[in-house]
Amino acid sequence: MAAALTHMGDVSALGLAYSDRTGTRMERQAMSFECKPLSGGIGQEVVGLDLEKGIDAATAAALNAAWLEHGVLVFRRAGTSSEVQLELSRCFGELDLHPIEKLRLPGYPELISLSNENGPISPIYEVNGINQTQCIPWHVDLSFTVTPNAGALLRMVRKPQDGGLTGFLDTAGAYDALDDATKDEIAELEAIHLWRNGLEEMRFNKQNVKRVSPFGTFPEFPTVAHPLVWTHPETGRKVLNVSTMNIDHIVGQKNERGDALLRRLIEHALDPRFQYIHDWEENDMVLWDNRRAMHAAFGHPVDQIRIVHRTTIKGGVAMGRIYEEGNLAEVSA
Repeated sequence: MAAALTHMGDVSALGLAYSDRTGTRMERQAMSFECKPLSGGIGQEVVGLDLEKGIDAATAAALNAAWLEHGVLVFRRAGTSSEVQLELSRCFGELDLHPIEKLRLPGYPELISLSNENGPISPIYEVNGINQTQCIPWHVDLSFTVTPNAGALLRMVRKPQDGGLTGFLDTAGAYDALDDATKDEIAELEAIHLWRNGLEEMRFNKQNVKRVSPFGTFPEFPTVAHPLVWTHPETGRKVLNVSTMNIDHIVGQKNERGDALLRRLIEHALDPRFQYIHDWEENDMVLWDNRRAMHAAFGHPVDQIRIVHRTTIKGGVAMGRIYEEGNLAEVSA
């Protein structure tokens, strides 16, 4: 097993120091914690950190560095309150307010409640003869916009009896594993990303499910083009950007050749070796970096209650551009 990483704040070193240790702890001005590998292709579990005691600046910096390094951080049974979730979330950047006010938690505008307690908030699909909700395939949040959010943090408030798992996928690792010829082939390519009103509108990795709920009404979004290869704005890592929910076609290759390339890239990215599937316990919190990880919700029976509270970390860098057909120049948004 890989050695656990111990992360400790060090005010004299901009609030951060790393050491690869097992069992050795060094007390400094910040609380120390360990990051241990998860049983999957991305992420680490944070242990040894009592979030109810508060988070000082040096510890916040160490947590932020761990997030950027590992892409996904799991805090098991540590989300004991909304206040704890909010304080932890603010370690990673400015929090975004959700545009749908009715989802905001009363008294906590930066938190939204993803709950089917008062009826489903996402489409219902028949999956293997069972009506399920929260069936959301692999995607990057807001990839149908110019500036996706930087990340998000989920807290399981009430778990369903069956299902309700969430998956995370390392798209930086997927890029690294491409052969050099493919990296060269896609280096300068862009793809169109569109808002989707349901699984049946996806063009790739389509799900064999039957929709049993009506379509909702949503605002129109402009067409957006994103590079097939993102460069992470903070780490500089290359990322394979193939959000399966939203990707439509390669710019200039709206044909079978372009579609074949996208199918090949998506099949590669969805390899289980890049995935971590989280089986929730109540009060678990999971944070992911939306700029280097896709995620997916695997659904649960519609008659079982699932309540998740979410914070969203605001994105500060335009990763794509508004697309105007026939004009490939950069368009500000």
